[in-house]
Amino acid sequence: MNSIALFDLDYTLLNGDSDHAWGAFVAEEGIVDGDNHRRQNDVFWAEYKAGTLDINAYLRFSLQSIAGKTDEALASLHQQFMRTKIEPMISDAAVALIEKHRNDLCVIVTATNAFVTRPIAARFGIEHLIACDVEVIDGRYTGNPIGVPSFREGKVTRVEQWLSTLGRSLEDFEASWFYSDSLNDLPLLRRVSHPVAVNPDATLRQVAMDRGWPILDLIAGGK
Repeated sequence: MNSIALFDLDYTLLNGDSDHAWGAFVAEEGIVDGDNHRRQNDVFWAEYKAGTLDINAYLRFSLQSIAGKTDEALASLHQQFMRTKIEPMISDAAVALIEKHRNDLCVIVTATNAFVTRPIAARFGIEHLIACDVEVIDGRYTGNPIGVPSFREGKVTRVEQWLSTLGRSLEDFEASWFYSDSLNDLPLLRRVSHPVAVNPDATLRQVAMDRGWPILDLIAGGK
């Protein structure tokens, strides 16, 4: 493949944020202390939008809900989450965008953790996922993140690390695309040959306009 297409997930391919939605979901299901969890979840979400999020602090918070559990124990819960929270976030426009790149090497690159996002990537038919990795010991999630978080500059690092396992780099591709909604993704957007702002936040929209990057509004009215 001579082209690579990288996709952010939340508010790019999804009309919503899967990480924040998981937090709301586990609060609704009584898996965590509902009121306290919602308040903290909303604080972290505001910090993310402002570009001030401490990603490791957020990951430790968000992973509390799966700590001590196995994939098997969580399977039915995640299926319910996909059905009630994620499916309504999937638009025909996002599916069409992915289809446009089916002949390219397609990768979802997200700051949301791998537990939440693996089934979402599968739902979109995208084999390759770069997400924040989660520690598993003896088959159980510990609740701790591991490795370099795929967030801000970490997305560049993780993409480069993954491509190196294939014996390739971004520069090897005739065309490299990255679709994202967030100011937090500017480091990776600046690295590809075809950066595209999708449903961009105000900061990214202004950068895209200043630099002449394409802007796609897959969600009516933007973010």
